[in-house]
Amino acid sequence: MPNGKDVERSETAQAGLTVFESRLLNLLALMLVQERQQGVQIALLNRAGFRPTEIAAMLGTTPNTVSVELSARRRAKKKGKNTKKK
Repeated sequence: MPNGKDVERSETAQAGLTVFESRLLNLLALMLVQERQQGVQIALLNRAGFRPTEIAAMLGTTPNTVSVELSARRRAKKKGKNTKKK
């Protein structure tokens, strides 16, 4: 679980935004993915432009978990494309 410094870093890492604006952006993103499975949440937040460390802080998981999920989704997508070509 991320500590306060990890969450604070992810909030201030978004260039040009105040901490308040960053928190508001994170809140809106979380509202869009609520009630979905974690893998879907990760994929949606990644497509919205959040980095794995930011996603991890928002979802209360580790950046490694986020990276593994994104990697698995990329592999599955690539495998699906290769199967359709045959």
